[in-house]
Amino acid sequence: MFFLLRPLIPLHGVQLKDKSIGLSGVHGESFWVLICQCLEEEARLAIAVLPTMFGSIWGYFYTSFLRYWLKWFIRQVTGKCELQRICAGYKPGAPRTTKAEYSLKNSKSKLLRAAVDVEEDGLEKHLDLIMREKNVKTQRDPTFKVNLKLCLLQITGYRNLFTSVEELRKENFDSDKVQHEEMLLKLWDLLMPEVKLESRVTKQWGDIGFQGDDPKTDFRGMGMLGLTNLVFFSENYTEEARQVLSHANHPKLGYSYAIVGINLTEMAYSLLKSGALKPHFYNTVSGRPQLQHLHQLFCYLVYKFDKFWVEEEPESIMEFNHYREKFHDNIKIQLLDPAVALTMTDSPRSN
Repeated sequence: MFFLLRPLIPLHGVQLKDKSIGLSGVHGESFWVLICQCLEEEARLAIAVLPTMFGSIWGYFYTSFLRYWLKWFIRQVTGKCELQRICAGYKPGAPRTTKAEYSLKNSKSKLLRAAVDVEEDGLEKHLDLIMREKNVKTQRDPTFKVNLKLCLLQITGYRNLFTSVEELRKENFDSDKVQHEEMLLKLWDLLMPEVKLESRVTKQWGDIGFQGDDPKTDFRGMGMLGLTNLVFFSENYTEEARQVLSHANHPKLGYSYAIVGINLTEMAYSLLKSGALKPHFYNTVSGRPQLQHLHQLFCYLVYKFDKFWVEEEPESIMEFNHYREKFHDNIKIQLLDPAVALTMTDSPRSN
């Protein structure tokens, strides 16, 4: 077992009933729960840090055998199933929902594994089936169903959010659609209220960071998702958007505002697709995340990237890819924090 490879098990960092505790003062039932939680955390850590081959072997052994017996032992000691312990012992948000998701996906029960794919209209019935299978009585654990329901709303909501985002990304900008054209013109009016477009196809689009005379060609990669994000930022954070645009038009440190915005849309999309944004949404959305929540994340990325770019002072725009990846790495590191919340609350809001 991996914990044998380490001199000591780090007992001081284990959470139990919303408190970080060590061995001192822990007796009886709590002591054995703490020990088993430490072993489980050590096992998960081993899967992550051991070389690929050994990590895979250990991962198989842990998920197929050891985890089952750890869960069985703790249930005998506490009288509660793993989901009950998670819902009662971890704070709402990523700490609780990620644990619940892991537990459900790795369960030997088909019913529990299916829970992460249940639609909202079938959620109540599925929760009742889970409580029956796990022999959870509402009288003895009145908060379990409510807490697990919230976890499932966040888990299934994340999956549905990606489906909605993918549909919007695949929707191409169409000049024949009035709504698409109106959104594009609205973007100009929000960013350049005192300058009138000479025509629909014009070099003026370069003033807000498009590459050619007709912006529609720049939306090919991210489709309407790219335009929707840009409009959302400009409409909901108008002052900040204009400030970022002014930085983008700096003679030395400038960059193509709209093109970078579309590039950051791709960053948000890839993070969503990989699952890296789960902790963020689990912490910031109490329920099912919607499209607007991804738009809000995009606003954060644009605002923070602009500050990052200005502070780094690149020699030229030719170094964009390097700094883009550096910024991307910073965001991924932040997303490893269970308490992460990438929001605009720390920046001034426009009226």
